[in-house]
Amino acid sequence: MSSNAASPMSSFASSSAGRGSGKPTSFVPELQSMMFALGDARRPLHETAALVEDIVHTQLIHLLQQAAEVSQLRGARVITAEDILFLMRKDKKKLKRLLKYMVFRDYKSKILKSIDDEEALETDKFISSSVNKRQKLAHSFLGSIDQTGDFLALFDDDDVDEVKQERLERAEKQTRMMDCAQYTEFCESRQLSFSKKASKFREWLDCSSLEVKPNAVAIEILSYLAYETVAQLVDLALLVKQDMTAKAGDPFSHAVSAAYIQYHSATAEAHLHGLSVAVKTNPDSPENTPPSTPTTPASGQQSQGKSHSNTLGNGGLGHNSISKAKQRKRKKSAAACGFEAQSDAIQPAHIREAIRRYSHKVGPLSPFTSAYHRNGMTFLAC
Repeated sequence: MSSNAASPMSSFASSSAGRGSGKPTSFVPELQSMMFALGDARRPLHETAALVEDIVHTQLIHLLQQAAEVSQLRGARVITAEDILFLMRKDKKKLKRLLKYMVFRDYKSKILKSIDDEEALETDKFISSSVNKRQKLAHSFLGSIDQTGDFLALFDDDDVDEVKQERLERAEKQTRMMDCAQYTEFCESRQLSFSKKASKFREWLDCSSLEVKPNAVAIEILSYLAYETVAQLVDLALLVKQDMTAKAGDPFSHAVSAAYIQYHSATAEAHLHGLSVAVKTNPDSPENTPPSTPTTPASGQQSQGKSHSNTLGNGGLGHNSISKAKQRKRKKSAAACGFEAQSDAIQPAHIREAIRRYSHKVGPLSPFTSAYHRNGMTFLAC
């Protein structure tokens, strides 16, 4: 996704246009729940989730295309786990995370099988036969392309996953102020994944139209990579959101992205025209101060006050103007509360800025940049 190559946003637009005309399958509701579980606000914005869906879909389609090329070079008829492992070989940290996921899937399959067969789970037998098809497959393939022993060392690496640890710490902080209902919703959101809706996931990727189709294990890995891409987008967007938030006393608070300023000014203008809300920057301005307390008229002006009070009765124009002013004030406060609630959520501008920074080889996010580039696209998953 380098800035000199084809823009990723154009690919996202064409991808969403194609999916809108050919296949209406959408993961936007599920993505909103996933984003909430990963650190976004309780009600993530629909437009942000739609943008994340386009990014993830485009990334996976390109990843499938590269995996299909690798499988054809091997002379295989289907896309297998080996093809995806080969593409991820340059990023050992993400490869190690994928290997742990494959081991977890083996354990889960073995436990479910033992429950279905109603057999007693013997610990010694379970440990001795825990290395089954997914781990054996990965170990055999990585051993065949390993020249230095780095790939095989990943199986024995028990170091703490810093990315996973940061996500767990963020989730713990996120749940500190939750009540029972919010915590229940949060736990349900954490259990969502693409793999739980395998048939919908296949339709979403339009696997039926591919010449070289992925097998079951490859679909498992792709669903995992899809979730990891969403998680990484949220991670980067939260960093951008924190960076964009102006801090009191920060001399560099004015140094924000020009694209972010342009988007935010356009959004604020749309809110002003659509909701007739005037955002006040100075709380001490005359328009923000409450009206002055009425005073008793002087004795010399009693006759004038009496005649004027007749026009301020229940049906007078003065009462109507006061009630209308109160209604406008209530509308302003309600719209301001809604705008403040939306400001806590990740904005589309945060996602776009994260993608822009991630695509640069030099910058604050350069340590997190993918080592795998193809056709001007920087992959988030590998």
